[in-house]
Amino acid sequence: MKHNYVIIMAGGIGSRFWPMSRKEFPKQFHDVLGTGRTLIQQTADRFKNICSSEQMYVLTNKEYADLVKEQLPELPEENILLEPVMRNTAPCIAYATYKIGMNDPEANMIVSPADHLVLDVKEFERDINLAIERTSSSDKLVTLGIKPHRPDTGYGYIKFDAQQKGKVRTVDKFTEKPPLEEANAFIKAGNYFWNSGIFIWNYQNIDRAISSYLPEMKKLFKSGEEFYNTSNEQSFIDVHFPNCESISIDYAIMEKSSNVEMIMTDFGWSDLGTWGSLYEHLEQDENANAVTGKKVILFNSENNMIRNETDKSLVIRGMKDYIIVETEKALLICPKTEEQSVKQMLNSLDK
Repeated sequence: MKHNYVIIMAGGIGSRFWPMSRKEFPKQFHDVLGTGRTLIQQTADRFKNICSSEQMYVLTNKEYADLVKEQLPELPEENILLEPVMRNTAPCIAYATYKIGMNDPEANMIVSPADHLVLDVKEFERDINLAIERTSSSDKLVTLGIKPHRPDTGYGYIKFDAQQKGKVRTVDKFTEKPPLEEANAFIKAGNYFWNSGIFIWNYQNIDRAISSYLPEMKKLFKSGEEFYNTSNEQSFIDVHFPNCESISIDYAIMEKSSNVEMIMTDFGWSDLGTWGSLYEHLEQDENANAVTGKKVILFNSENNMIRNETDKSLVIRGMKDYIIVETEKALLICPKTEEQSVKQMLNSLDK
């Protein structure tokens, strides 16, 4: 396990999972599948054979520090990196990169979101270890591509070299959340996989990439090395982190780099980005209703995703293909076909 570090990104608010996921208590801290483990706990669990808890880092918003400590008590407190503001994925990854690299320039790093589902953990481990083999012995930046099962417009896509053989393929380009017609064409073409948002590289390679594409960001975080792992680290981050450009690691580096490889995977993955994606992984009744919570009574209803987080009784009749979520603070009723609009509806509510 020497030199393997995991960077878990847990700062998002999961707005497409509103009203369960809220700014003060986002989805990565919920047990959305009813397993007894929250999404961030499941993420940490699946890396236990890859690295020790001392080599696992969580990046999150300062507001969620206590939630991380409560849910991952095995993590050293100095491994919980707190962002004072939201700045997308590139700044938080750069922060962790230079904090880890200062002490271990031989580090292999695995970057993973905190809120994904992996059903086959053993297969996941094998793919991660294969990726580590590639990054340990080459200059590659590696991503895990997921075999697509449908033309989903909510995922990014990776085009790879169809002429190559084996699980490791050269990446040609990334496409972010295409319209349905384009997604259909990708599935038909056969050389497009979903972008999992899980990345593997070593310190030297990601440092070179950041130097090339984000030089100002590198300069900022390298200037903090004297403060890392001291009592002044948070003060440095609080002052300088807000000055970072808000940009994703995909757009800033992965889409621009010519040395990206993809591991072809199929380990039962979902980013659990929407209520519809959760619906697919929950037990359903004889009418294909997925119900979580108590006191839900259904009549002549089918293909619904229903969650009741209250003590109220929900009596539902004549509903088909709907998302219905009741919490103490809000009620959502939305056709499943319009689930991608939940985030926009929330933005309107905030205004």
